Amino acid sequence: MEYGEYLASECTTCHQVDGSANGIPSITGWETEPFVTALHAYKAKHRDNEVMQIIANRMSDEEIAALAAYFKTLEN
Repeated sequence: MEYGEYLASECTTCHQVDGSANGIPSITGWETEPFVTALHAYKAKHRDNEVMQIIANRMSDEEIAALAAYFKTLEN
């Protein structure tokens, strides 16, 4: 989980760790599978958000899994 926490610093530039969603959806407490599915959908450009597409596209499967595991542990 330490790796996921390290990677999360880029995510938390926009997504709030406390789970608040001030115009940007919360990603804390998500189950692993939907989190991974969402990031892969951004990579494949099946979800519309240019910033997320760019970020997801440069992440490996290992990095996506680490982020999913980390954000699952956070409470909303």
